[in-house]
Amino acid sequence: MFDIRDQKITRSKEDMLRHLKTFRLEPRFSAGVWFFFPGGGRFHEAYVKKGSIQDILEKVKALYDKGVVDSSFGLEAHYPIEINNDLLDDYKSLKKETGIRVVAIAPFIFYDRIYEFGSLSNPDPEVRGKAIARTVEALKLNAEFGTDFSIIWPGIDGYENPIGVDFFRMWDDFEKGVAEAMDEVPGVRVAIEPKPYEPRGNNIYRNTANGILMARNVEALLKADKNRKILREGHALLGLNPEVGHVLMGHEELAYAFASIMREGRLFHTHWNSQPLGNYDQDLNVGVLGIDQTYAALLVLKMYGYRGLFGIDINPERMPVETALILNINALRSACMRVNGLDFDRLIEAMYNPQGNRGVIEDVMTRALAPRDFTPVKLD
Repeated sequence: MFDIRDQKITRSKEDMLRHLKTFRLEPRFSAGVWFFFPGGGRFHEAYVKKGSIQDILEKVKALYDKGVVDSSFGLEAHYPIEINNDLLDDYKSLKKETGIRVVAIAPFIFYDRIYEFGSLSNPDPEVRGKAIARTVEALKLNAEFGTDFSIIWPGIDGYENPIGVDFFRMWDDFEKGVAEAMDEVPGVRVAIEPKPYEPRGNNIYRNTANGILMARNVEALLKADKNRKILREGHALLGLNPEVGHVLMGHEELAYAFASIMREGRLFHTHWNSQPLGNYDQDLNVGVLGIDQTYAALLVLKMYGYRGLFGIDINPERMPVETALILNINALRSACMRVNGLDFDRLIEAMYNPQGNRGVIEDVMTRALAPRDFTPVKLD
């Protein structure tokens, strides 16, 4: 279990300056296997012919051979459609050849017709039981592969009409279902991925605060000895996997959201893309929109010591997936390099003494993003 308890550290001015000068953002990447053959949408069919899981793993192997990704690259997959007992040898062969491993296995509990009225929160005990059973099997596979965590995206749990919703039952059933599965397979971490809406009109856990509350509630329900021991040691077993697009769909500040999660030591993973505020989930390439949000969020990750993976979660409908992957890796690496190179002496002084450093933070960022031959006008 990777130790992220230091995310919760509150630093003094001097300690923060020292930390920023010594801790470097050095992104390692992951991507979902669904990324490699984008599907169609509500209004159009897929623009590429769908391939098999073996085809996807061959694409990953080719990217490794070309040096686009290295052995630190991770794969995310859904059980049972993208990873299952019949496919284990294919994933294990890829790891043996390249070092690339599966870092997260998510239960596929949002697409099937049976989940029309929810998965772990479904009022039908039989349907809910099937969702719990699938979650248990996914967690077992996480344990077998030694993944970092499982991801639960409650995409189909929620409602459209707020009249007649038993909110308490909905939340209780979902959280008890997650806890039941985790106690069945103790020691496996789970990351919840909140989203305001889509496909449901209102998703069950709409924003970052909802996700944090859900994590606390589930941990309080855990009973297995191994899980209780891990919690007593100060580790989080329930964390978050915030997706940039989902955060911005809810009109949240990305930096604020990330800091809120890290304050609790619950930032297990991050999913990156670009997204206009509000709007539907577009999954655009990193850096296309909201560059200010990207830099602010990366600075927060540096301030509080994020060492997790940068998951590339985009939908490259109109360009080759290999091109999209390269673009996003380049965008995140270059942005991290910019953030690592900020003038932290001036930045920290302005953070702790804003009255005496008006405009300094903006000036620090302007200089960091300026061309090399740029000659700035000095602030008074």
